[in-house]
Amino acid sequence: MFYRLMKLIVAPLLRIFFRPWMEGEENIPDEGAAIIASNHLSFSDSFFFPALIKRRVTFIAKAEYFNTPGLKGKLTAAFFKGVGQLPVDRSGVRGAGEAAIRSAVAVIERGELFGVYPEGTRSPDGKLYRGKVGGLARVALQTGAPVIPVAMIDTEKVQPPGQVVPNFGIRPGIRIGRPLDFSRYQGMENDRFILRSVTDEVMYEIMRLSGQEYVDIYATAAKRQLTDDKKRADAERRAVQRAEKAAEKATREAAEAAAAEAAAADAPADLDKPEKDQQD
Repeated sequence: MFYRLMKLIVAPLLRIFFRPWMEGEENIPDEGAAIIASNHLSFSDSFFFPALIKRRVTFIAKAEYFNTPGLKGKLTAAFFKGVGQLPVDRSGVRGAGEAAIRSAVAVIERGELFGVYPEGTRSPDGKLYRGKVGGLARVALQTGAPVIPVAMIDTEKVQPPGQVVPNFGIRPGIRIGRPLDFSRYQGMENDRFILRSVTDEVMYEIMRLSGQEYVDIYATAAKRQLTDDKKRADAERRAVQRAEKAAEKATREAAEAAAAEAAAADAPADLDKPEKDQQD
């Protein structure tokens, strides 16, 4: 129900206010299972892609989005259900990965579209980062489903990270590539070198479609680096401000002292001071 409401309400609004464009929609099969592998630039990716394609696509999301108490939690859960997100308990890294893979396999076995962001998180600066080994490649090899690379374009300009209200007047796009067939590796889902090869091939196609600069580190590491750099820059700025304030205070005190000394030198002699007795 939520998904149908999203299609009926959200999709027309997006088309009216943002006029998004899409290329390569014919690469998404009208029926049958497939894996959608997309770059991730903005929270608004979760609006544009599911709303604009004809078929339902299911992504995975943190279980916390679905079980947070209160009105805000209910609204958040309704939204994620509406855009086809599937809750996965991420308590424990290994447990989270296995749960996500099981969920993905179940979606594909039903002949549906399963969506994944290989970078694992939103890009902090609009660049394309290294795909994480495991989920995407393992599901592709385990199920034999084709992988369809997708490039979201300019969605980070519509809604930059941390910004709630979107920017209007920007026309985002979706570019969908041809399906990638990895059946030659089927049964090798436990070979980490094969998983890395599959992941890198998908990321190359996404880079080609998006035109993004590729950075061969994980986005999570880039976010940590950017956070550390900001903290250092803030600390340096505070240190400079303290030094400037200290210098201003020292200059002011020196000027006040010089003014006081000059005033004392220019002051007339005290006439009330008794004259020194003269000797006969």
